[in-house]
Amino acid sequence: MDNFNGSSWGYIALLFDSLQSETNSLYEYKRSSMNEIIKSDLYRYVGKTNSSLLVQLRYFFFTPGFRYIYFFRKGSLARRRIIRLLWHFFMRMCMYRTGIQIPLGTRIGEGFVHFGHIVINPNTKIGKNFNISQGCLIGNSQGKHAGTPIIGDNVCMNANSIIIGGVSIGNNVLIAPGAFINFDVPDNSIVIGNPGKIVERGESPTSKYIVNPIL
Repeated sequence: MDNFNGSSWGYIALLFDSLQSETNSLYEYKRSSMNEIIKSDLYRYVGKTNSSLLVQLRYFFFTPGFRYIYFFRKGSLARRRIIRLLWHFFMRMCMYRTGIQIPLGTRIGEGFVHFGHIVINPNTKIGKNFNISQGCLIGNSQGKHAGTPIIGDNVCMNANSIIIGGVSIGNNVLIAPGAFINFDVPDNSIVIGNPGKIVERGESPTSKYIVNPIL
């Protein structure tokens, strides 16, 4: 196994994908086909060229973050247990190489973009157009804010920031590098510092950072 690189596992996954017939499955919480959802994730990287087969292959083989979310989407939508297990296997191989930990079943909206090693609790709910950078953690907690976060649309979570507990993060929220959040955050806000401090804005502070948003 150690002799296989990411591209080798990716090639095997593509062969497997061509043999299994899950392309008409639907998200339990989205009315989009599997391929449309994957293309929406790729759209966030490249815009309208996301329908190009060459672009799709390039990002699959050479962008670990996109390759992981490809496996994640396929596994989350698979209806047969054996198919789901195989996609989970590909995810695990990718996880060992990248440090990305997003368990199958995590509810993530369209247009998901991430870079570097991240950890997301499987009970987290994330809206569309979510950006997350390296070193970020989204987890659960006990006590006053027991539970896991619910994150709205158009949220940008910068490097080494943390969100924990049963808190609600509104739409159009910009989370600064290193910020720590264990409280609710309203729409159109910036969160800075540890402990976090909310800076409310009259308009979206993430519009410059959410490139190629899914409408």
